[in-house]
Amino acid sequence: MTRLLPSFARRLARDASAVAMTELAFALPVVLFLGMTGAEFVNYTTAKMRVSQLALQVADNASRMGEGTVAGPKTISETDINDVFTGAQLQAGGLNAQANARIVLSDLEIDTAHSTATQTKYKIVWQRCYGSQTSHASLYGKSGDNNLAGIGPAGQQVTAQSGNATMFVEVYYVYQPLFSSKFSLMPTRTFDEVASMAVRDQRDLSQIYNAEGATASSCP
Repeated sequence: MTRLLPSFARRLARDASAVAMTELAFALPVVLFLGMTGAEFVNYTTAKMRVSQLALQVADNASRMGEGTVAGPKTISETDINDVFTGAQLQAGGLNAQANARIVLSDLEIDTAHSTATQTKYKIVWQRCYGSQTSHASLYGKSGDNNLAGIGPAGQQVTAQSGNATMFVEVYYVYQPLFSSKFSLMPTRTFDEVASMAVRDQRDLSQIYNAEGATASSCP
């Protein structure tokens, strides 16, 4: 029996029949981890790009909304604003803006009460919100804020022209990982994107009309 042990050990040492399977067992977790990380990174980058495009599209649609004639200014209504948000939800597609995002649309105009001959100030005349992420408020002001230098991130603030308005949009999005969030290596699961557009046509800035009795998508 004792003589058989060295012989068995030598045969075992020369046996290479299961080397590939053993190597696969060690390498598979690493390969799976790298593959999942790569797929998650691509999904994260794509989602962030789509949210940025969503903010720009909402600003563009808001700058064009309204009804009117060639001879007179356009009027906007709560229905028009709601339609802009409905379009945002459709454009978001699988991102599901209604459930995973908070869209804040602000109307910025010149604040004549606080402007001087040498310095122009601005005010947020109205603000509307959309999406279930209600805990997230605007980062740049609320309806009624005045005496502002502009609106937007520091160093990138936008303003409005005399007699016109700027549509400023914030989109806050909660990223939905491909795999469990416990395994996600993304730096953050939330991000904010902003965009703005000057109103394209002459617009009646006196009020938001609501002849249809639509529910205003007001912010808390």
